[in-house]
Amino acid sequence: MYFCHQHHHPSPNTHHPNMAKDKIAYVCSNCGQESAKWIGKCPACGQWNTFKEIRIANESGSMAARSAASTVRQSKADNRNHPMRLSEISSRDLPRIDMHDGELNRVLGGGLVPGSIVLLGGEPGIGKSTLSLQTALTLTDKKILYVSGEESLYQLKMRAERITQHPTPNTQPSDHLLILCETSLEAIFNHIKEVVPELVVIDSIQTISTEEVDSSPGSITQVRECAAALLRFAKSSGIPVILIGHITKEGTLAGPKILEHIVDTVIQFEGDQHYMYRILRSIKNRFGSTSELGIYEMLQTGLRQVSNPSELLLTQDHDGLSGIAISSAIEGIRPFLVETQALVSTAAYGTPQRSATGFDQRRLNMLLAVLEKRVGFKLIQKDVFINIAGGLRVTDLAMDLSVIAAVLSSNVDTPIESGWCMAGEVGLSGEVRPVSRIEQRIAEAEKLGFQHIIVPKYNLSGLNRKKFNIELHPVRKVEEALRALFG
Repeated sequence: MYFCHQHHHPSPNTHHPNMAKDKIAYVCSNCGQESAKWIGKCPACGQWNTFKEIRIANESGSMAARSAASTVRQSKADNRNHPMRLSEISSRDLPRIDMHDGELNRVLGGGLVPGSIVLLGGEPGIGKSTLSLQTALTLTDKKILYVSGEESLYQLKMRAERITQHPTPNTQPSDHLLILCETSLEAIFNHIKEVVPELVVIDSIQTISTEEVDSSPGSITQVRECAAALLRFAKSSGIPVILIGHITKEGTLAGPKILEHIVDTVIQFEGDQHYMYRILRSIKNRFGSTSELGIYEMLQTGLRQVSNPSELLLTQDHDGLSGIAISSAIEGIRPFLVETQALVSTAAYGTPQRSATGFDQRRLNMLLAVLEKRVGFKLIQKDVFINIAGGLRVTDLAMDLSVIAAVLSSNVDTPIESGWCMAGEVGLSGEVRPVSRIEQRIAEAEKLGFQHIIVPKYNLSGLNRKKFNIELHPVRKVEEALRALFG
């Protein structure tokens, strides 16, 4: 196979007289890999024809960012960098800004760190702007500059009025929030110098452009330069910046890995348009855990925090329905009970289908093989469909037991009695392996009124069973769990 790729570029001097010192680089639009010359296939991610030319602005490029930061920065002692011994460095926690939102605080790792830069990503219409505007309205003790490159002042006013109908006492509009509709980075920095805010929100980074780069807003070059200038501003002034980012049709952040490398924290707002629930998930966090989840309910008057997700994820009445099992799962530090639904039916066509929503498809195939080999249930000619209720995507391995129980319940068309839940990872030999934080799982099930919980036998060593009123059923193998459920 021959590739004839003619890539003619005019010399940098022909573009603009001031650009003689600019450098040209090529960046993979899929993974952010840089190269000095154009390459057909990216050596990092293996994609073809993803390298795009970018022009790297010379050092004078970030003058606006530096002058804004120096105006805002207060006079400090001479703190030029020098090497320090590890033992000399203070290990005290960074002071955090309380966002007056328990879910957002948890995902950020305890609040917003001064001088940090946070990227909030999500699909169109999922509620990114609503979340950031609602948070800005709630932070009445901070002076906030909200920069919108996508909506007019009138649209933002309408949204703010809709949010402030919410009965929470904190979200009262006041003079602390300043709205700016602007897409020029230099103009934004001029306004920052005048206003001297304590928090800057940029909605969205794809609409902002700088005059130093010769390309359209939203291109890799513009996104990279604008994000880098905002990073320099945040770090040198100590003012945190929240960037809102779009998502491409592949589901990754637009301006892809370049943005993720630059920022301190990446949080993704996800959820199904057909469900009212929205999940805030931390993908990268230099100041906290990335396994945290925040759950919101989308209402007409904004986003409502869901402090007890178990009540949302359990449909109350499923007595007499087969194929439903309740699992005690943990995401981050929060336990919640989640409903696993399964449907097993005879394959109408030659090849049986295996489909999973909210659960790993390959793991489902493995669990079905365990059922076939170790428990002796023949599912080879059956279609198997799995769904995690509420549009949730769960990665906890303790879901295995409830998936197997739901599949079996649907296969024999026998409902699992109400009041039973379970937690356990299933191994390839059909053993039930121990799971982490078993006490929290049991306590959550007890709190929600369950009378029986199936747990791995190995988890019970060192566990004080007397402090729980719920009945524990320890099992070593999958057969024992199924015998306890179905007799």
